[in-house]
Amino acid sequence: MDWDKLRVFHAVAEAGSFTHAGDTLNLSQSAVSRQISALEEALQVPLFHRHARGLILTEQGEALNRTVREVFAKLAVTEALLTESKEKPAGRLKVTTTVGFGASWLAPRLQDFLEMYPDVSISLLLDDSDLDLAMREADVAIRMHPPKQPDLVQRHLMNIEWQVCASPDYLKKHGVPQRPEDLDAHKLILFGDYHPPVSDVNWLAEAGRRPGNPRRALLEVNSTQAVMLAVRSGLGIGALPDFGMAEAPDLVRILPDLKGPKVEVYFVYPEELRNSKRVAVFRDFLLARLAEMH
Repeated sequence: MDWDKLRVFHAVAEAGSFTHAGDTLNLSQSAVSRQISALEEALQVPLFHRHARGLILTEQGEALNRTVREVFAKLAVTEALLTESKEKPAGRLKVTTTVGFGASWLAPRLQDFLEMYPDVSISLLLDDSDLDLAMREADVAIRMHPPKQPDLVQRHLMNIEWQVCASPDYLKKHGVPQRPEDLDAHKLILFGDYHPPVSDVNWLAEAGRRPGNPRRALLEVNSTQAVMLAVRSGLGIGALPDFGMAEAPDLVRILPDLKGPKVEVYFVYPEELRNSKRVAVFRDFLLARLAEMH
C-alpha cells in the first residue's frame, strides 16, 4: 500500500465521491478512479460499493479508513510540531468554538493576536457541535462545557454569566420590568428549540413562572449574535451572555438579580500538542483578554 494511493483513498472515503475527492486533490475523476482500482487490485478486496448516488465504504473499506484516518491525524500533529522553530511560534493553528462566541467575541480580537505572532496563521471553525480533536478536525477548542473525552488537556478559561437586556427605545415604549413576573407583559426574543452547546438556553422563558409553563417568544432565533441585533433594534427583551453584552454597550441591563444557567468555558487540546508553542501563546492570549472583561 503506497502513501499516494492511501491519500487518494482517504480523500474519496471522506468525500463520498471520486469527483469531490478529485477537487480536493487537484486530480481528474478518472485519475482518482484509477488509483482506487489499483489499490483494490493490490489488496484483492473491494473498498467501495459503487451506486448511482455515490460511494459507500465496504466493511473492509471502513476498517482501512479508520486506520488511515488515525495515521494521517498523527502525521498532521507531527508536521505541526516540526514546523515550529525552537525560538518562536509558527504555522497554522486550527481553532474551533461556538458560532456565538467565535463571531462576536473571538473574531474581533484575532487581529491583535496575529500582529503579536506574525508567523502564525489561524483557521477558525465555528460550529455549535463539538469537532473531534483526537481526529484533528481542529487543534484546539474553546468549549462551553467540561470536555467529555478523557485524553484531552483542559484549562478552565472563565464562567459566562447571562444578562437580561433591552434597547433604550424598547424600554421607553413598554416600560422597565421590575420583577421576573413582569416579563409576562413583554415581548421576548428566545433561542427556540434548537439544541445549542448551552443547556437551559431559554431560561428567560421560565423565569418567574411555574415550571413547565414557559412564556412564548415573539421571535425565536438560533444565534447569540442575531438575538443581540434583534434586541438592539428594539424588538424586545433577550438574555445575552456577558461576552455578547461587551460588544453592545448601548443596551440597557434589566433585572440584574435574575440569574441564568452557569456556563463554564474550557480551552481544550490533544495531549500531543502539550509542547506546541502556538497552542501555548494562543491560550495565554485568551486568558489575558478574558481577564480584561472581569
